[in-house]
Amino acid sequence: MSTPVPPPPPSSPPQAPPAPPLPPKQLGSGVELRVSRRLLWIDDAAYPLHNIARVYTFDLHPDRWKAFVQFLKGVGFTAVGLVLLLLVDNDTRVFSGSGYDRHDGTSGLVTFAVVVVIVLVIVLLTKVFAAPQHVLSVETSGPPTALVTLPDRERLRQLVGQIVHAIENPTAEFAVQVQRVGDTVNIYGGVGHTGVKK
Repeated sequence: MSTPVPPPPPSSPPQAPPAPPLPPKQLGSGVELRVSRRLLWIDDAAYPLHNIARVYTFDLHPDRWKAFVQFLKGVGFTAVGLVLLLLVDNDTRVFSGSGYDRHDGTSGLVTFAVVVVIVLVIVLLTKVFAAPQHVLSVETSGPPTALVTLPDRERLRQLVGQIVHAIENPTAEFAVQVQRVGDTVNIYGGVGHTGVKK
């Protein structure tokens, strides 16, 4: 008669897999968009793939009207500031009985105001003539949205396909360099998106 073999001792409970590492920081102007271990990384922000509600592309146009309004506000503040400084400068001379040439202080203030207006014009022109950007938008089931861009619209469409493939296939992984437009931007609806380039 054979002796019964004792059952093996219970094994220790399985350990959870280690947390995925943060993506390495890339040097240069772009940020890394990568899918790894069921997470979509955009630079150092992680979006769980199961939490992504929609991925799509659109053209982000600079808000030219807002740029023009900002220009007018800048010119207005500069004009008001110049008038106030000229009044203060004039009152100071009257009370102090200063004997220096009145035009020295005035011409310096006017020159400064002209330089400020030239800078405002340059900023306005760069915004008005800025080209639209091709943008890939990643919307989550909550309010946050991540926006990234590439010069090639077709490449962005391919990225949409890659992200959708990664959502449907748990083993899918990839990485690509993109430009960040912004995040936590709330855009609802799919028609007529406009925005300001940042």
